[in-house]
This record gives sequence, C-alpha cells and structure tokens, in this order.
Amino acid sequence: MVRPVGALTYRDGVDRRTQELREAHDVLAELYAERLADALEEIPEDRAVLDLFCRLVRDAGLGTTVGDIGSGSGRLAPYLADQGLQPHGVDLSEEMVRVARRDHPAYPFEVADLRRLPFDDASLAGVLGWYSLMYLPPEDAPRAFAELARVVRPGGYLATAFKVGDDSPRRGGGTLDLGIAFDIYWHSPQEMERRVTDAGFEVVFWGGRPGRDGEPQPQGYLVARRAG
Repeated sequence: MVRPVGALTYRDGVDRRTQELREAHDVLAELYAERLADALEEIPEDRAVLDLFCRLVRDAGLGTTVGDIGSGSGRLAPYLADQGLQPHGVDLSEEMVRVARRDHPAYPFEVADLRRLPFDDASLAGVLGWYSLMYLPPEDAPRAFAELARVVRPGGYLATAFKVGDDSPRRGGGTLDLGIAFDIYWHSPQEMERRVTDAGFEVVFWGGRPGRDGEPQPQGYLVARRAG
C-alpha cells in the first residue's frame, strides 16, 4: 500500500545537496527518456539480472508489487510488467516523474525521497535501486538502506545496479554542458554488500561487467533477500 505521509512535493525544504541533485535531474529528464529508451535492448547483462530478480520475486509468493526506487524516466516499468510484476516508481525529481507518467501512463509514479519512502512497512515483494543508490552520501546510506528493508516483506528481494569504484565522491553532470553538477559515488562491491547486509538482507547473487561504449568504469550488480 502506498501512503502519502512522508512523500515529497517538489518545493519541500531539503538540504543543498539534495536540492542540487533534484534540480539537475529535472534538467536531465528529457535527455534520459531519449537516450536510455532502448538501453535494456543493448545490455543483455542488465536484462539477465532483472530477469533473475523478477523470477525470485515471483517464486517467493509474496505478491508482485515492487518499488522502482529512483525510477527516472520510467524505462524499467514495461519490462518489469512483462515479467509479471506490478512496478510502482518513485523519484526525487518532479520532472522525471512527469516524463515517466507521460511516456508510461499505465504505471504509477510519484515524487519521493529514498530516505523517506511512501510505502507501508513490509508492503512490497521487492525493490529495485537501478543506478539510483549511487547518489547517497555515506552519512545518509544507513537510513536509506533501512528504508529499503522496511518496505520489503521478509523473504522479498532487492536488486541494484551500480558503477564500480572506490567509494569516493565525484562530481557528475559537468561533461554534458547543461550547467548542472551533482555528487555521485562509484561504489565497491564490498561496500554495497556491507550496506545491504547491515540493513537486514542476505546476498544471493553478485556480478559485474566491464565498461563498454565509452563507460569509464565497470558496472556491478547485486541481488539480496530480505531476512526474517
């Protein structure tokens, strides 16, 4: 069940770093919708991990509603639905949500912060953090991962894709010449595993692939089961 308490509106008071990230992704919304529309067709590794997540969620028998946390332009929703799931997207950026609703009107999307998700306790069969957890500063990560654990039923699943690095902060957005910049973290697999296990998940799969098509870093994948 979705609960409106705690959900953000676009002009809610937030810290500078969050506001910077939100405003940058407002600018990026149309670009993401255009450039990432066919990304799943081009990256079989992404499809393979998503397929694993979908299969695990279905086999767990805990329902089919999953949260796409940091859903961006909504590109994953049709794929998840084709795999028998019911996706519900949330994103920090109001403009990303507007584009997702426009391009994928069959699915629900709303503005929300990963640190304060608009879902009841243990209300979801699974959650995705697909290239969306990399914006968390270290001091906010425990709270955010605890939120992911809070909303997933025991026995449900989390899947994440991330850029592999040394966990140090970088500034993103500058190479696009759009007048935006924001903090981003390329996480080590060890850090990602520590975060999910500290939050109460058990890792069931991890993997990765080399960078391709101009990507300056490898990409990582992790799937975990909510303990309890």
